[in-house]
Amino acid sequence: MTTELHPQGSFDVADFAVPTGKEEVWRFTPLDRLGEFFNAPADSGSLTLTTDAHLEVLGVGEAVRGTVLVPPELPSALAAGVAEADYLVLDSVADQPVRITMTGDSHHLSHQHLVIDAKPYSQTTVLLTYQGLAHHNATTEILVGEGAHLSVVSLHDWDPGTLHLGHTQARVGKDATYRHIVVSLGGDLVRANSFVSYEAPGGRAELLGVYFADAAQHLEHRLFVDHNQPKTTSHVDYRGALNGTGATSIWVGDVLIRSHGEGINTYETNKILLLSEGCRAEAVPNLEIETGEILGAGHSASTGRFDPEQLFYLRSRGISESEARRMVVRGFFASILSAINIDDVEESLLRRIDEELGFDKEK
Repeated sequence: MTTELHPQGSFDVADFAVPTGKEEVWRFTPLDRLGEFFNAPADSGSLTLTTDAHLEVLGVGEAVRGTVLVPPELPSALAAGVAEADYLVLDSVADQPVRITMTGDSHHLSHQHLVIDAKPYSQTTVLLTYQGLAHHNATTEILVGEGAHLSVVSLHDWDPGTLHLGHTQARVGKDATYRHIVVSLGGDLVRANSFVSYEAPGGRAELLGVYFADAAQHLEHRLFVDHNQPKTTSHVDYRGALNGTGATSIWVGDVLIRSHGEGINTYETNKILLLSEGCRAEAVPNLEIETGEILGAGHSASTGRFDPEQLFYLRSRGISESEARRMVVRGFFASILSAINIDDVEESLLRRIDEELGFDKEK
C-alpha cells in the first residue's frame, strides 16, 4: 500500500527526494536543523558501541540484513546503506537483559544499522541506550521468530546539542510477542519511527513510550502498525510531558488493518501533560480499516494540565504542593516505566524525570 502516510520504501537513496516540509511525513519536523541528514555519508563520524553480548558484522546485502526493514525515507535509506551492520542473535530464554550502549562525543554525523534476530521461542529483553553528544542517524530491524517473546527498550538519554533520527522496523512471527518501549528524555531534536508488521497470524505487538520535552526541545514519535495478517493484536500507549517555553512534542500513530486482516484487535492512545505555558503538543492518531471483520479497533489522544482535584486531594493530606506535583507526574508515567521491568533502569528514569522537573534541587 502506497499513500502519503505509507510511501513506497527503497534501499536506493536515488529514489528519495530531499524533503521540503510539505510532505505529510515531514510537516511537523524542523528540517532546517537536519540538512546533513539528507546527504550521502561521506566523512561521517561514529559512536562508541559497548555491550557484553556477541555481535556479528553483516555487509551490505548479506542475509538476514534487509529482510524486514525497507527504508521509507531518505535518512533511513542512508543509514541502512552503511558498509557494515551489527547483528545480534537471540536464541535462548534469558533472565538478564542484553545491554547495548551507543555513546557519542562529537557533532560529526554518524550512521548505524542494527539487526536483532530473536529466534523461535526465545525470550529476551534488549536495552538500547543512546547517550553523549551526537548527530546520529540510526536504523534497527528486528525479526521476532515464531513463539518468541522480545522486549526492546530504546532509551534516548542524549546530551544537549544532539540531533537523532531513528527508524525501527519489526516483523512479528506466528504466536510471537513483541514489545518496544521508547523513552525520550535528552537531545535537542529526536525523531523516532517505530514500525511493526506481522509474518503470520497470532502475533502480538505492544508499542509503549515515555517522553519529556523541556524548553526548546523537539521530540517526535511516529508509529505505524501494519495488520497485514489476520488474527493479530496491537496496543499502543505513549505518554508525554512538556515543560518550558518552546518545548515541542509530535506524536503520530497510524494503524492499518488490511482487507485480509480479519479478527484484528487494536487500540492506540497518546496522553500529554502540559506543565507550563509556551509548550506545543501535536497528537495525530490514525486508524485505517479496510475490512469490517474485526474484533475491536479504537484510538484516542488527550492533552491537559495538572488535575486540580488530584492536587487538592494530595495537599489536603498534608503533602506539599511540589511533592504533590511530583507524585502526579510519577503516577502519570508509572504504568509505562514499570513495563520496562529492569529495576535499575526504572529507578534511573524516575530520577531523571525528577531532574527535568527540578524536584531534585528541592531536597
